This record gives sequence, structure tokens and C-alpha cells, in this order.
Amino acid sequence: MIRLDGRVAVITGAARGIGRATVLQLASCGAKVVFNYHTSRAEAEELAARVTADGGACVAVQGDITQREDVERLIGTAVDQFGRVDILVNNAGLIRDGLLIRMSEEDWDAAINTNLRAAFLCTKLAARHMLRQRWGRIINVVSIAGLAGNAGQANYSAAKAGLVGFTKAVAREVASRNVTCNAVAPGYIDTDMIRHLGDSIKEGVLAQVPMGRMGTPEEVAPAIVFLASEEASYITGHVLTVDGGITTL
Repeated sequence: MIRLDGRVAVITGAARGIGRATVLQLASCGAKVVFNYHTSRAEAEELAARVTADGGACVAVQGDITQREDVERLIGTAVDQFGRVDILVNNAGLIRDGLLIRMSEEDWDAAINTNLRAAFLCTKLAARHMLRQRWGRIINVVSIAGLAGNAGQANYSAAKAGLVGFTKAVAREVASRNVTCNAVAPGYIDTDMIRHLGDSIKEGVLAQVPMGRMGTPEEVAPAIVFLASEEASYITGHVLTVDGGITTL
């Protein structure tokens, strides 16, 4: 079993879905966890309480991570509470779906800011600590939409594709200091982002998945935890798909 004893992890957008599952798995492996949420206070407090009740160390920090001051507070909380930052999971995501010709500039900017700008800010501030201590793991949660595109999601696809390029560039910059940067690209996962789709759209989605079903957050989290571990020490700049085989088609 992977162990992360003594490691301090920061994860964004973690009150629900993939982020929540990742917090639980990181904590179960021994990591101390600081996670961010924006509006889901009740879910965040419940999650932090659950980890603490199970004997782990967990702190929830509210904030808008598209704003530098809130990112400084998030990273600062990890350093103040636990003395270091070893693992960063850029998980926060947002969709504002619509056909390109009808998409507002506000919806474009919202998707780019939450999915890409926030990762830039968090990585920039967390990497300073990792480079000084000569150990770090940066994992960006992207999407198969960023690999193949998705109709009605030009903004989301562009942001996630940008995050793939960001992952590869950062991996080259930090490798000499024993810091890795990788990405996990989930496919169709049973989260709030998918549940808003109509039944007919869901049926069409499932028809594209060789495994014939949606994935669960608990099936994505282990990929993130693996890339955060010592076992993944010679993997960097890689995009790991967790998609039931859809990108093999």
C-alpha cells in the first residue's frame, strides 16, 4: 500500500466529487491534507470532520483560487499548520457549456480562470516550497475534453488542453529539483458535472465508453495518489487517462 506519512498535501476544489475522494485517500495513506472549497461549506466541514475523526489531520480553507490573495492564504495555511507543502493537486474545475457562437465572454473567462488560471497561481506559489526542499509532486486534474475536444465545451476543452501543456512545461522546469508534474485525465465520471445532463445525453455518452459505464470519483483518486507517491518518482510530464477506454477509440 502507498504510504505518504509526513507528507503535506494541498488540493483545490475538494468538498465534493473527485476532490473529496482524493482527500480521503490521501489521508488514509498518512498525508496531512489542506483542501480548498469555494461555496460548499457544509460538505467541506463534514469532510474535514470525517478525516479528523478517523485520526487524520485535515484543514478546510474557503476561498476563490482565481484570486492570488486567496491562493496565498491556502498555501500559507499548509505551511503554518504543518510546516511544508509536498503535494499539490489542482483539481478545481468549472463548466459553462454552450455552443461557441452563443458563448458569452463571461462564460469563456469563467472556465479559463477556474480551470487554468487557478492552477497557475497555486502551482507558482506551492512550487517555491517544493523547489527549496527538493521534493514535490504536482498533479493537475485535466479531462479527456482537453485531449480530444468536446462539442459545446470550447471553453472547458481549451482550458484543460492548456493545462496539459502547462503540465508538460512545468515538468521540464522543476525536474532537476526532484519535483514531478503530471496530469490525470478523467473521462465520464459520476459527479455533479455529469448529473445535470439529460438521460438521452447520458445514453449517448455511455455508448462511447468501451466499459459501458461511468466511472466513480473513487476510481480516479488512486491515480492521483499514485502520482503523488514515491513510487511515481521517475514519472513526470505524463497524462494518465482514467476513462474506461474512451480515448482508445
